[in-house]
Amino acid sequence: MASTTSARSAPPATPAPAGPARGGRPLTRGGARRQAPEPRPAHARAALPAILAVAAVLFAWDIQHSAFHAFYAETARSMAESWWGFLFGSFDPGNSITIDKLPGFLWPQALSVRIFGFHPWALTLPQVIEGVLGVAVLHRAVRRWAGENAALLAAGAFALTPAIAGLFRTEVEDPAFTLCVLLAANAALRAARQARLGPLLAAGAWVGLGFQAKMLEAWAVLPALGLLYLLSAPASLRRRLAHLSAAGALCLAVSASWVLLVTFTPAQDRPYIDGTTDNSAVSQVVGYNFLNRFSNLHISAEDTGSVAVSTMAGTAPAPPTGHARPTAAQWAKMFAPSIVSQIGWLYPAAALAAVCGVVWRRGRPRTDPLRAGFALWGVWLATYFLVFSAGAIGGHTYYLGVVAVPLAALFGAGTVQFWRAWLRGGRSRAWALPTVVAGTVAWSAAIAQLFPDFLPWLAPTALGLGAVALALLVRGRAAARTRPADDGGPAAAPGPAADSGSAANPRPADGPRGKTARRRTALLGLGTALVAMLLPSAAWASSVLDPAYGHSGMGSTGPVALRHRTAARHPATHRTDTRAAHRPHRPADPDGAHRTPGKGARTAADRPYDGTALSTAQRHLLAYARAHRDGATFLFATTSWRTASPYILHAGAPVLPMGGFTGTAPTPIASGFRHLVATGQVRYVVLGGPATDPGRAIGPWVRDHCAPVPGQTYRLYRCAPGAAGDSP
Repeated sequence: MASTTSARSAPPATPAPAGPARGGRPLTRGGARRQAPEPRPAHARAALPAILAVAAVLFAWDIQHSAFHAFYAETARSMAESWWGFLFGSFDPGNSITIDKLPGFLWPQALSVRIFGFHPWALTLPQVIEGVLGVAVLHRAVRRWAGENAALLAAGAFALTPAIAGLFRTEVEDPAFTLCVLLAANAALRAARQARLGPLLAAGAWVGLGFQAKMLEAWAVLPALGLLYLLSAPASLRRRLAHLSAAGALCLAVSASWVLLVTFTPAQDRPYIDGTTDNSAVSQVVGYNFLNRFSNLHISAEDTGSVAVSTMAGTAPAPPTGHARPTAAQWAKMFAPSIVSQIGWLYPAAALAAVCGVVWRRGRPRTDPLRAGFALWGVWLATYFLVFSAGAIGGHTYYLGVVAVPLAALFGAGTVQFWRAWLRGGRSRAWALPTVVAGTVAWSAAIAQLFPDFLPWLAPTALGLGAVALALLVRGRAAARTRPADDGGPAAAPGPAADSGSAANPRPADGPRGKTARRRTALLGLGTALVAMLLPSAAWASSVLDPAYGHSGMGSTGPVALRHRTAARHPATHRTDTRAAHRPHRPADPDGAHRTPGKGARTAADRPYDGTALSTAQRHLLAYARAHRDGATFLFATTSWRTASPYILHAGAPVLPMGGFTGTAPTPIASGFRHLVATGQVRYVVLGGPATDPGRAIGPWVRDHCAPVPGQTYRLYRCAPGAAGDSP
C-alpha cells in the first residue's frame, strides 16, 4: 500500500483541466476512445500472483482426500457415463431421473471425470479452477472501477474469506454460480464506462449461465447490474433502456435454454425431472427450488407441481409450508454464529464503505463511475442479504459465496477512499479510517469469542494489532497529509502544507527527514490496520489446511465444519435443509420399505451408508446382479436413492432409484414399475432403506409377486416378466 498516494496506483484518467471538474471520471481508463492502459505498478505485478497462489493453496489443499458430496457426486459420475445423461443431468446411469436442480454446475465436474476418471480430486478440481478465476475476475472488475490498490485489497479479502476458502473446494452449485456473476459484474462495469452494448450483452449471458448453476438466485444480481448501467452509462435514457432491454432478453433466453430443452423433449425420451409431481422443469425451478425456500413467509409451492416435501429421503421433516411464522431470529440469521463466522468478518467495513461511497460523492455528475460502483456493490449486498434472511439456507454455508463478492469489493475500495480522506485531513471525513479499523477489529474479536476454544489467541491478537494501528495512524497523520485532492483520484505527493494542522492554519514543516519518517509511520499504521482487520478471517480460512476442518461437504471452515460433518454422518437426526414440508412426516409403513424380516432386526440396506466404499455384502449383491442380469436395463431397483447411491458412486452401476432426492417424487409409479418388469428392464428389486412414497406403493407388490433370492444379506427379490402380467 506504499504507493496508494502515487498516480500510478489507479487507472489513468481522462485528461482534464485541474480543479473540481477533474473528479467527474477519476477512475476510468478514458473517454469514448480506447486508450492503452498504463503499466501496472511494480507492487501489483508481484502482489496479484501472490494472492492467486494463496487462493490456489487454500482451494486445492488435500483435494485428493475430498469427500464425495452425497447425491451430487453420484450424479456427476452418471453424467460422465453418457452424453445424454450429461445433457439432462441424470442421477443414475440408467437415465431414469434427473438431479433435483439444473445440471449446469455439474457439467465441469462431469467433463473432469470423463477426462481424468472418477476420483475425489477430479470432482473438486473444477471448483478450484473456478475459484482462482473468480479471484482474478474480482481483481479485474474492482481495478477497472476503483484502481489497483482497491483491487488487490478486494482480491485478498475475497480469497481469505472462510466461506470462500471452503466453497471452492466443495463439489456444489455455488462455485460455478459465483464465477458467473463475477464475470457478469466485470462485463457490466466495462459496459457502463462507455455505454457499450456488447459488454452489457455479455453480462446478460453470464447471468443466464449462472442461472444454469443456481436457477432464480442468479437473477437477484440483475437489479444491481441494471442500476449500475442506468445510473452511470454516458448515453441518453432511451439508449440506456434499449441496451438494458436487449441484455435482459438475452439473459432470459440463456436462462430458459435448458428448461425449454426439457419442455420440448418427449417425456419418454428423457429422465424424469426430480423435485416435481408433473415432470416439469418449470415446476422444478419455480416451485421446488424457489418458492419452497420461502415457506416461512407463508409462500406455498403446493400448486406449482413441486413435490410435497423438500428434505432428503429418510431425514427428519420440516415444518408445514405456509404455516410457520417469521421470527426475529430468522431475519437475523446472517448474524448467527454458524454464518457470521464464515462470511461476516467485514460487515462493518463494507457497510461504512457503501454509505460513504455514495454520500461523499453526492453532487457529482450522473455518470460518475465511482459512485455508481459503490451503488452496484451496495445493492448487490443488500439484495442477497435480504434474500438469504427471508429464505431457508440451513447449514449450506456455501450459499454465501455470492455475499462475499460485494463485501470484498466494498472493503477494498472503501479502505482506499478512507485512507485518502485520512491523508487529506479535515474533520468531515478523516474520522472514517479510524472508525472502520476500530469497528471491524472489535466486531471480528466479538465473532472470534463466539468460539472461545478455537484459536483462543485470535481475539486478543486482533485487538492488540488494532490498537497499535490506530496509534501509528494518529502519530503519522500530520506529516502524511497532502494537499486537498479529489475524493476519487489519487492523493497528491506531499507538499509544503503536508504538516499543516488545517488548510487555514498551517504549521511549520519539520523538515524533509521528519516528514518522511512520520509518513512511513502512517503507512506502517495502515499496514498494521489491514493485518488486524483481515487476520481473524484469514485464520478461519486457513483452517481448511487442517484435514479435521477441510472437508465439511458444506463449504464451511473451523468448528462449524465439524458440526456440519457430524450432521452429515447422522442424517436421520439432522435436517439437511430447513425448507418446509407440506405435510407431516409419516411413520414407517409396516408394508413399506422399512419393514425388516425376523424379530425387527435391521438389514444391511436399512443401515446408513458411510460413503467410503462398497461393503462385502454390497459387492456380493452387485456381482450377483451382474451375473444374472439377462439383458435387463437396470441391474436392480431400489426403493431409495440412498440405497442406490453406493453402487452408482463406486461402481457406476445402472441401479434404478425410486422417489428422487426427497423420496416423494412419483417415479416410478406402480403401473410404470410393472411395465418395467413386464418388458424385462427390471428383474431384481432390493427392499429396505429409507421409506419413500414409491417404495410404499411398490414394496407390497414385490413381496407378493416376486421370489426372494436366498443367500443375500440384502432383501433381494427376482421379478419374472410374467409376474407383472398377473397383476391387477
